[in-house]
Amino acid sequence: MALQIQHFFHKASFTLTYVVFDDSSKECAIIDPALDYDPVASRVDTVYSQQLIDYVDAQQLSVRYILETHAHADHISSAFYLKQKIGGNISIGANIRSIQKTFKTVFNLAKDFNTDGMQFDQLLKEGDSLPLGEYQIDVLETPGHTADSLTYIIAGHAFVGDTLFMPDSGSARCDFPGGDAALLYRSIQKIYALGDDTKLYMCHDYQPGGRDLRFVTSVAEQKADNIQISDGVSEQDYVKVRQQRDATLANPKLIFPSLQCNIQAGDLPQAEEDEQHYFKTPIQGIDKLS
Repeated sequence: MALQIQHFFHKASFTLTYVVFDDSSKECAIIDPALDYDPVASRVDTVYSQQLIDYVDAQQLSVRYILETHAHADHISSAFYLKQKIGGNISIGANIRSIQKTFKTVFNLAKDFNTDGMQFDQLLKEGDSLPLGEYQIDVLETPGHTADSLTYIIAGHAFVGDTLFMPDSGSARCDFPGGDAALLYRSIQKIYALGDDTKLYMCHDYQPGGRDLRFVTSVAEQKADNIQISDGVSEQDYVKVRQQRDATLANPKLIFPSLQCNIQAGDLPQAEEDEQHYFKTPIQGIDKLS
């Protein structure tokens, strides 16, 4: 019996997706899948998702879970599409409810848009465990980047979402609604407390300086080398650096379409009377036109 972890890299959004399974049961979990989306043509595609489907089929896996580490703001999730094609319960942190309430207002969604998380099959909280063949997936709440952020831990392997990046990239921004740099600092300390040998799998790698893709590190390496939050950095110092950095960042280019899908498990907005699906974009600066 051995735990298998296969990564896939969605270059357009620098996103890492993982298929995790054990050899004995062939049950698998897919973590943070992405959907192809061209914002200029406003066109979705499933080329990347098909890679995941082909791998699952080739390995003869049974998809038990599609796990979201949080409601992503930089890519559209393909969880809804994958569930239709290959099954699996779509799971996310229970605090998705607060994010749904926020963005229901931001996007002026229909009054009947449900904000109790019912679009997902499972809402998870700290201490929950999900069986996966001979293994179990333990759930750790790691908010700060978003209110619903989770880390999934499987036999010494931790999938940390956007909480941390590779040591040369630091950590996640905290300026989205519900973000909190002090809370992220404490969440990262929880991850560090998992032990130096724990392997940490990134949700993104932006390949600074054009270096080769890296997606797995260790608690020990992060504590030694993370440019923002190495061991010994105080909460006060981290918050100062994080907030200064966040003040310089533009919105992710796919933030509006991503959130409209991802707060409802990757499903597209409901089609309108012409049977066409539309994304909404709130317009800023209207006051300058008057």
